[in-house]
Order: sequence, then structure tokens, then C-alpha cells
Amino acid sequence: MDKKSEKHNKAMQKQKERVSATMAKATQDQSVVVLLTGNGKGKTSSAFGMAIRALGYGQQVAIIQFIKGVQKSGEELFFLEHLKDVPLYQMGTGFTWDTQDRDGDMAAAKITWDHAKNALSNPKYDLVILDELTYMLSYQYLDEQSVVDVIIARPSHQNVVITGRGGGSRLREIADTVSEIKEIKHAYNQGIMAKKGIDF
Repeated sequence: MDKKSEKHNKAMQKQKERVSATMAKATQDQSVVVLLTGNGKGKTSSAFGMAIRALGYGQQVAIIQFIKGVQKSGEELFFLEHLKDVPLYQMGTGFTWDTQDRDGDMAAAKITWDHAKNALSNPKYDLVILDELTYMLSYQYLDEQSVVDVIIARPSHQNVVITGRGGGSRLREIADTVSEIKEIKHAYNQGIMAKKGIDF
């Protein structure tokens, strides 16, 4: 074995030992709350990826989307066509900066949150996705503590994935995993139109 290969093998052995030691410490079998935040692209896409992963294991999934719902997305089209048994509820008002109707948006948010509460209290669901929920807290359409209390009180086996920018410190506190997606650059800012299958 040459020196380069020997050095590589030793480095990989150390890496394996570190990974194994970390895995050995993870002994708690419990549900998790995942928060996907930040100003970068891919939060909803990641959440839907986890939905497909859960469905692959035969788990039951519920998806509630805040904000979205005026223009159909690729995810919605796919689920409605191929995964009709997966409940997908959308607030349906579109972006708040389009509606410019605070009272109407708040009313729609509360109705959508009622659907979310039903899913979060139903032991049938192994995974509940709350897409763009953070905006509802940032704009104070929903009471943050009430939202947190419902998430904490969910069935013990139920996992929750929350997406969106911002959303307050309480969500970060109760989340077991927090990933912040950072934008380095975006095609849209370079004058490139949003693309089907990539952006929506």
C-alpha cells in the first residue's frame, strides 16, 4: 500500500471511530421536531422529501401548508395525483404581501391552524408537516405559545417538521433539529424566471 492510500485509510478509520462513538450515545428512542429555516431555497422541498421517506416506511403523513395554495406547486400536483390518501390542506390565500388583507389572512390562518391541531392530536399520523408555519408567528396571526403547547402535547410517537423563515425563539427551543438554509445566490435575483420543477 502506498503512503497516500495508507494515510487515507488511517483518516477514514478515525472518522469511522468518531461516527460510531456519536451513534453509540444516541440511545433515546423518541419523536422529534425538525425546524427548517433560513433565507435559502429548499425548506419545503426538504420537508416533502421527508414525507416521501416516511411514506416509504408505510407511515401515515399529514401535510398542512400555510401561505401557499393559490398557484399549484409540483409537490401538490404529485400528491394529489399519486398520493391521494395523504391529507394535504392549504391555507389557499397565497402570499401575505399579495393579499394585503391582514384580517382575512388571520382568519384563514386560524382555520388552517385548526386543521393542523387536528393532525397534531391524531395518533394516526406518524409525521405532520407544517409548511411555512413560521410566517404565521412572525406576523402574529397565531399565538406562538399556543402553537408551541399543541406541538409539545402531540402523541408521543409523532414527528413534526416545520418550515419557514424566522418564527421566533420558542420554536427553536422546542425543536430537536434546527437547520438553517443560507442563500449564497439565487437565480431569481439574477433576473432568471422561476422554473417549474425547480422553484414551484
